[in-house]
Amino acid sequence: MSNDRNITEPNRIEEESFRIITEEISAMGRSVPERFAPIIKRVIHTTADFSYLDSLYFSEGILTQAHEVLRAGTDIVTDTNMAKAGIHKSSLEKLGGTIHCFMADADVAARAKELGQTRAAVSMDKSAELSQNLIYVIGNAPTALFRLAELHRQGKIRPAFVIGAPVGFVNVVEAKEELIASGIPCIVTRGRKGGSNVAAAIMNALLYLTEVENGHSWRRNI
Repeated sequence: MSNDRNITEPNRIEEESFRIITEEISAMGRSVPERFAPIIKRVIHTTADFSYLDSLYFSEGILTQAHEVLRAGTDIVTDTNMAKAGIHKSSLEKLGGTIHCFMADADVAARAKELGQTRAAVSMDKSAELSQNLIYVIGNAPTALFRLAELHRQGKIRPAFVIGAPVGFVNVVEAKEELIASGIPCIVTRGRKGGSNVAAAIMNALLYLTEVENGHSWRRNI
């Protein structure tokens, strides 16, 4: 295993990181489905946590669905400004999409206080005013996933797909399993682990794969 302290260029650091990840997966006697490898390895690169080999869930046909909606210029809604900051905006903008996060909006805060709900849940209600066909990148709040599933059952939203990656101990596992059971196309970090950085990493891997499908990409290493 390489431990070259002279590797300081960002692209070379990333390239070496992915080489190490691939090497260690092989040393574990494991393999990664080729179609999901860019996503799984990107999450491991972000977290240095190889348990994601087992905990990432992909709904049937999710990659095809993701490519189609991203190429159509679909907008993204996130539950944190951290996830919003972590998503590769110029790549999304080239495809015609933009990112929304309503968590800091005054009307969301007021409505959440009035209803005794979380801002994350209320921000999902606000997203329903935009479009029926949105991408949701959820990296913090399980209440956002519960509300998305509820709004979907009520026919008030029809998400293009959801990245469900909240982290924590209360209602996190249950919210992720409810998302999976809802039938909404999704990628989910099952269990307690996740976070805004993980959610953004998954979204960035999908953007990369879509750009590869279009014949170009903004990353060489993934």
